[in-house]
Amino acid sequence: QHGLCIIVRYPTAGTPADSEAQPFYVNSPYGIAMAHNGNLTNDSELRHFLDYEAHRHINTDSDSELLLNIFANNLQKTGKFRINEQDIFSAVEGLYSECRGAYAVTAMLAGFGLIGFRDPHGIRPLVFGRRKSLSGKGFDYMFASESVVLDALDFTDIEDVQPGEVIIVSKSAVTRRRLVVEETIAPCIFEYVYFARPDSTIDGIPVYNARLDMGVKLARKVKQELGDNMDIDVVIPVPDTSRAAALQLSHELGLPYREGFNKNRYVGRTFIMPGQEMRRKSVRRKLNAMPTEFKDRNVLLVDDSIVRGTTSQEIIQMARDVGAKKVYFASAAPAIRYPNVYGIDMPSRTELVAAGNSDDDVSAAIGADRVFFQDLDDLVASCRLFNPKITTFDTSVFDGKYVTGDVTPEYLEKLEERRADCSKLKADSADNEVIGLHNYK
Repeated sequence: QHGLCIIVRYPTAGTPADSEAQPFYVNSPYGIAMAHNGNLTNDSELRHFLDYEAHRHINTDSDSELLLNIFANNLQKTGKFRINEQDIFSAVEGLYSECRGAYAVTAMLAGFGLIGFRDPHGIRPLVFGRRKSLSGKGFDYMFASESVVLDALDFTDIEDVQPGEVIIVSKSAVTRRRLVVEETIAPCIFEYVYFARPDSTIDGIPVYNARLDMGVKLARKVKQELGDNMDIDVVIPVPDTSRAAALQLSHELGLPYREGFNKNRYVGRTFIMPGQEMRRKSVRRKLNAMPTEFKDRNVLLVDDSIVRGTTSQEIIQMARDVGAKKVYFASAAPAIRYPNVYGIDMPSRTELVAAGNSDDDVSAAIGADRVFFQDLDDLVASCRLFNPKITTFDTSVFDGKYVTGDVTPEYLEKLEERRADCSKLKADSADNEVIGLHNYK
């Protein structure tokens, strides 16, 4: 049997330093490599425990290294020369009781096999699949954040790792066990809005179809708010994530859909780049407006969300610069008013354009004639439409309700201090003018 695990994580905890690139590795015990997507919410407590009680040295500010050392410490308690699956289940069960927050984890144990597990609330995604080995003997196994990775490599029997579940792929067998069953299962809804590729399926929900339905519901919102004053000439998406929603919105409104922006695919996602100035410059490098689609028209721009407002403001100005008369702006997501603590880089309320502001305030801030936000109930309905078994999603960035129950105002204040743009840029010695690798899709 052969195994492979793939998780790509941009810096949402710690710093962008090269020393924090994953996977992390410890020699003792047994040789363990680990990669992690998400954020821990009790990292300070874990760091203190590892230093003062477990006596394990932590080299970086990354919470992924903390996860690895908690797991390693639990394994070391066995005192065995060779461990088995039950020892691994026990170690992860201990980790579940010690680590809070969001985490989808893949690990490799030297000479033993692969391990994959997901936090008890299922906030971050993790999928598992297999294919017949190219050698003709047995199967290859793979963990990844999104199903599309497995699809592309001809893996079959693709399924989600369940919240609180551990899957172990050893040389001789695949063993799995669900160790924790939480009352509240809450996948992050922002995966469907923005992060995931449209051809992925996460927790039984096809991302593309969910985005199409977001467009249907957003069209109703636009129609309801404009009423008899509907004067939109054309619908234009902000590439790439919003295309599905924009296409369906234009169909519902009976308006032409046009591609008005040409995208430079060598510039990454701007909202996760460190620093306002870098984000602002990168928007102009990333998109180029085509005058023929804007000149003398009232346009409705559709984007997946409005986070800091930097990108939206630049895009709206670009539309005006090439002749748009009016620029309306529709967001497939509700207004983002709260920081994310579960693995998305929007930690500070002071950076969020909608925090503490009305829709009219946001319109003024980004320079739009009017802004339309998706209703939260409609967003949830668009996702639940394809998997009604999921009754709750993590929607904390929209409503401030954190599913893990341990996020206090004091915690958020400390997080904002640690993740402020100035400290992030100070830690990153790279030249701002260099276009780096920022989660390419």
